[in-house]
Amino acid sequence: MKPDPVKEAFARSDEWLCDCGLELETVKVTLSYLGASFPADIPACPRCGAIFIPADVALGKMLQIEQGLEDK
Repeated sequence: MKPDPVKEAFARSDEWLCDCGLELETVKVTLSYLGASFPADIPACPRCGAIFIPADVALGKMLQIEQGLEDK
């Protein structure tokens, strides 16, 4: 099984806080990027709904989608 980059990034911090001051919670979302969508468990603020996209996801999964679309 492939490691989950979001869970790994989330686990590397004792506590991720939103600007609201609340600790982020992991929620299931569908991310859309350049016309492609994929499910992910993403840290989000329970108050304002702001999400945190770890660099591993932004530079990993989203980059794969971008490269796949460029190849078409």
